[in-house]
Amino acid sequence: MTLPTARLARALAAPEAGWTTRVDAVVVGSGIAGLTAALELRTRVPRVLLVTKGALSSGSTVWAQGGIAAALDPQDTPEAHLQDTLAAGGGLSDRDAVKVLVTEGPERVRELVARGAVFDAGPGGDIALTREGGHRADRIAHAGGDATGAEISRALVAQIEAVRDDPGIEVVEHALVLDILTSAPAGGGVRRVAGVTLHVRGEGSRDGVGAVLAPVVILATGGIGQVFRSSTNPAGATGDGIAAALRAGAVVGDLEFVQFHPTVLWLGTGAKGQLPLISEAVRGEGALLLDVDGHRFMPGVHEMAELAPRDVVAHAIVRQMGATGADNVLLDVRHLGRTFLSGRFPTITRRLAELGIDWSEEPVPVAPAQHYHSGGVVTDLTGRSSVPGLYAVGEVACTGVHGANRLASNSLLEGLVFAQRAARDVAERYAAGNLSDAPEPAARPGGTGLVAAVARSRVQKAMSDGSGVIRTASSLARTDERLAAVRSDAHVAAEVVAEPQAAEWETTNVHQVARALTRAAWLRTESRGGHFRADHPKPDPDWERRVLVSLDDDGGLRVR
Repeated sequence: MTLPTARLARALAAPEAGWTTRVDAVVVGSGIAGLTAALELRTRVPRVLLVTKGALSSGSTVWAQGGIAAALDPQDTPEAHLQDTLAAGGGLSDRDAVKVLVTEGPERVRELVARGAVFDAGPGGDIALTREGGHRADRIAHAGGDATGAEISRALVAQIEAVRDDPGIEVVEHALVLDILTSAPAGGGVRRVAGVTLHVRGEGSRDGVGAVLAPVVILATGGIGQVFRSSTNPAGATGDGIAAALRAGAVVGDLEFVQFHPTVLWLGTGAKGQLPLISEAVRGEGALLLDVDGHRFMPGVHEMAELAPRDVVAHAIVRQMGATGADNVLLDVRHLGRTFLSGRFPTITRRLAELGIDWSEEPVPVAPAQHYHSGGVVTDLTGRSSVPGLYAVGEVACTGVHGANRLASNSLLEGLVFAQRAARDVAERYAAGNLSDAPEPAARPGGTGLVAAVARSRVQKAMSDGSGVIRTASSLARTDERLAAVRSDAHVAAEVVAEPQAAEWETTNVHQVARALTRAAWLRTESRGGHFRADHPKPDPDWERRVLVSLDDDGGLRVR
């Protein structure tokens, strides 16, 4: 079986830029990676622009419950952390990238504390450390019990707010980056970054669509959760960074490795959008998984039982649901007691109570939902992509750390470590005189596109049905066909279906990421990590390699 040729637009349909400004670097996103990059660059290059889709504090980091992993305990070592990360990565992690993560991670966490982040402390006053799935040591630092991301976000946002009046940094909130501007091809046909176009919504400091010219763009746009019907990601996680990078000519990789969190609150078959997450840390504290008949099934699946890597747990849950004919399984924490649960997990306890669930008295219905994306814009160890001047950090990047599956609580650490590395690389290039003014932007071949916002639910259903937790060649081919049938030229002179605006631009990004991800998943004929093919249920040693996706000059989707 082969799939027909697929083409994607090389730019979003949008009005001409009504204003232009120049800076030395643009940082897109206000999670841990974006905020860290902006703070690191602020004193090292003359002018930085930080752009975020919502308010400054609305990045995905704020939703992180479990914690941040680092070998902070004297009895733990970076080498042990490295081995656990490699084990979770299913043979595809880049060892050098993982070594950077685990070696530099402890110092980056200490710097985070110096920036004002307050982690929960143990009896001796040191940072309290717990354990999560896939870790063989206590190395998870947490804050507020289950509000680690919110605390980290608070501390970093406070640092940005403290320098808002500094002429070296500008923050533009409520702004959606549309496209990455690139130069005309130079030697070898290489196009360099020339800046971004962005749309500022009513609450921003600029109006309409504008162009920010810059020789460097750092993408820190987060994940792709809204590509699927149900996810733990916020509404803004529409894959904007991956789609924009693809259109700009960047290589993306590992798109097929989607982590479906095994324990997301099940709210019925009609639930969609962002769903409440029941943190991995709950199982780390002793929660048990039961099927709807009350049978504990994980000990027979993996030696670490409920603490097995997330992909193992998610697949086991789906199989158990199939065996019982149920739409969910049960997470049982009743033996931990009300006092412990409300103290260790106050946020989850309150959220469940709002929904009428007292988890100290009854098991919680859970099922897998999209949670994290291990793939993204392929980068080196300093965050550089294949397009000169374009960097990617955090979840939007594919550093090679996660491989086929992310180890619990490595995501915040990756954003922290590699954001600093990217910012320092930019600063060193600037200091060495290797960064000049932005080149003149030039139009790219391949045309523009726009998908109507009303088509998003159609895209999400196709992805959840055929490119979700369990995939086959036929399900992926069917998904590809359904996605190809979605109109992507919704704004043409002859027949305008939708006008260029925020919801349409985001839906176009969702559609483009969906097409690329489905093609990558179809090509990988094995099961590994976050990619499970029921027709190829075992890992294949011949597939210990990365699937790369890019667009040719005419927008042809190349998967190799």
